[in-house]
Amino acid sequence: MVVDADAQADGTTDESRLAQDFVQFAVDSGVLRFGEFKTKAGRLSPYFFNAGLFDDGAKLGRLAQFYAQRILASGIEFDMLFGPAYKGIPLGAAVAVELARRGRNVPFAYNRKEAKDHGEGGTLVGAPLKGRVLIVDDVMSAGTAARESIAIIQAAGATPHAVAIALDRQEKATENGRDVDHSAVQYVRNQLGLQVCAIARLADLLTYLQGQAGSGLSQHHAAVLAYRQRYGVDD
Repeated sequence: MVVDADAQADGTTDESRLAQDFVQFAVDSGVLRFGEFKTKAGRLSPYFFNAGLFDDGAKLGRLAQFYAQRILASGIEFDMLFGPAYKGIPLGAAVAVELARRGRNVPFAYNRKEAKDHGEGGTLVGAPLKGRVLIVDDVMSAGTAARESIAIIQAAGATPHAVAIALDRQEKATENGRDVDHSAVQYVRNQLGLQVCAIARLADLLTYLQGQAGSGLSQHHAAVLAYRQRYGVDD
């Protein structure tokens, strides 16, 4: 990661600054909320991230900028993008547009949940899947969506190479209703062999809340930290 002069002076990096800007954007957009929310794993989380609320052109365009900047800075090599149905479809399309605007024009494809039995048929739409494929999605809960995407990509003769997500929750995944010692991101990296880059992580959210003294948001830091201490994983 390249560190600019200002980052050298204050100890931050371009990556951490991008993460802080993204958290602020998610809060301003109402995508990141605080309170008490039940997760798919049955946990009571003090925060909720709903990427479906990036729901207008301006928000989606700004979101794509964050994805593109993080992907390009990661150094991950890829030949095309794949957006898994359903949330990954608009995300992948928007990121493809933004990457092209930045001079990195790559093919894009997505899948349907149900095969089409007329017209072109099949479950895949867009460019043919080939080469090293970068999957674009919002978050990872258990790695299930990643496994499904991997199967689709491999069946087409391409190579599932990496995943880009908006937020890494950095918490234990569940298997058969029980907590395990790794997160979904760690599972995808270590067991499925794909690189993963995230715009922001739970650690970045904690840093953001800690710096919000006087705004009212700082009151949520203790609850999010307690959640991290209970369910978090070591990087």
